[in-house]
Amino acid sequence: MIVRQVALRPLTFLTALTIAAFSQAQQNDVPFQRDVYEGIERNAARIDDRSLTGLKPVLESRVDVTGAMGYRVDSTRYFYWLTEKLFRDHLLDVREGDLRLTLDPLFRFEVGLEQGDATPYADTNRFYQNVRGFRITGDLGPKVSFQTMFHETQAIMPQYLFRSALAIGAMPSQGRVKFPAVPKMDFGWSQSSLSYSPARWINLQLGHGKHFVGHGYRSVLLSDNTIPAPYLQLSLLSNNGRWHYTTWHTKLEHGVRPDDRLPTGASSESLFWWMRARFDHLGVQLGRVELGLFESTIFRNIDEEGIRPFDALELNPVIGVNTAVNGFGGEYKQLVGVDLRIKVVDKAFVYGQFGTDDPEQERYAWQAGLRCFDVGLKDLNLQLEYNTAVPFMYMDDPVQLAYMHAGSPMAHPMGANFSEVVAILEQTFRERWRIQAKLNLATYHRDRTATDNHGSDLDKPDIAMTDDPPLDQELMYLDVNASYLFNPKTNLRFIAGVTRRDLSNAPDGQQSTLIHVSVSTALFNRYYDL
Repeated sequence: MIVRQVALRPLTFLTALTIAAFSQAQQNDVPFQRDVYEGIERNAARIDDRSLTGLKPVLESRVDVTGAMGYRVDSTRYFYWLTEKLFRDHLLDVREGDLRLTLDPLFRFEVGLEQGDATPYADTNRFYQNVRGFRITGDLGPKVSFQTMFHETQAIMPQYLFRSALAIGAMPSQGRVKFPAVPKMDFGWSQSSLSYSPARWINLQLGHGKHFVGHGYRSVLLSDNTIPAPYLQLSLLSNNGRWHYTTWHTKLEHGVRPDDRLPTGASSESLFWWMRARFDHLGVQLGRVELGLFESTIFRNIDEEGIRPFDALELNPVIGVNTAVNGFGGEYKQLVGVDLRIKVVDKAFVYGQFGTDDPEQERYAWQAGLRCFDVGLKDLNLQLEYNTAVPFMYMDDPVQLAYMHAGSPMAHPMGANFSEVVAILEQTFRERWRIQAKLNLATYHRDRTATDNHGSDLDKPDIAMTDDPPLDQELMYLDVNASYLFNPKTNLRFIAGVTRRDLSNAPDGQQSTLIHVSVSTALFNRYYDL
């Protein structure tokens, strides 16, 4: 861990002790949620910082968590046990020798009033999210850590989200959905990991979770837009901290609808069509530049005749080898890319990505962005980003090899054949009060009918099926909210805001103006801006 020395400050000694404690243990990942990573990205933006954050989540022991949410020192006196638990501490925090165990409740209690949907769907105006769960973390000495998190949700959500969940059978970034009574939705999900670092330079993980490649709000290489998946991971860090290599093996599901099940009999609970995959990422620190190389391989484990023989390439941990052996036109799905961050000054950097799954066919996606901290005022932060993917990017034939998991794209949530601009402005006051505004402007080029294929829907074969022009749609998504942070350990906030969604060339049910109020913990990202 990198610790920046600050001289002649009253809290220097206390801060140093806290950071030292984290560097000696804490082999858990930092929970991947935008608010939590704001402080980590701010620290990594310093010219003299060597943290590699191109692949997330990151180990607590490998980044500077100074001032980050959930890790900053809070010297405020709260006087009572109840106020300490509400504003500062874990609900349960046990420390005995080298053992540490924490337990926290997780929840989201939200009510909303829909003013933008003019269809009968919105007549009740009873929109809500009722989420309950928990998170447990533990350190078993300085080398072994574990964590587990679970959420169970009942909800009535805006119609465009309900229709999306009904179509794919899952709520993106969360879990598989059941529909007990329209429009009610019921979905639960969990993620966990067991992390072991026998030495500083090596880490092994067995888990069920999500990964994200890049420094932006979105990713055109790999995002946390999908539901969690099981994985086995190895990561290596150089002695000088200038390069970081991670490889992991996982099992994906193409979709989770009834017609995505394998034809193994009359049972309604037969397995979904599954594929194993290998992901590799190499991050290198080159002064002000962080360069990342990325490769993914989705293997064809099932065909018309059943389960295919095991291919030793699944065990290959070396980036680039699978693409060299299989090629872009082979029987497996290959995607390669680069991600880049360039530090301009201590509190600003530009970033970008480029990915391709078939350079000969000019299939590519790219991203460019700017992120700034303390823009004129303390804790006034700005992020601007552009994303685009050409038609048929991420698609494949057979369709089960498309770059998706559980019905959702594994890169950008809009799939392919789109362009998008994202702008995020937020101001924090006294570490707890915050005003935030986020604007998405996007252009979709979609199919007019189910038989069309303009290369936007990843759940269709990689074959153009019409000469007619696509349906062009313009999306405007605006979310403005104000919040008060109660407890940074779980990102517990009171939030009040309004979300507006306008989609051109779409029925009234695809429009939304949701006024919402919630009390919520947040240790993962929700993506409703699509």
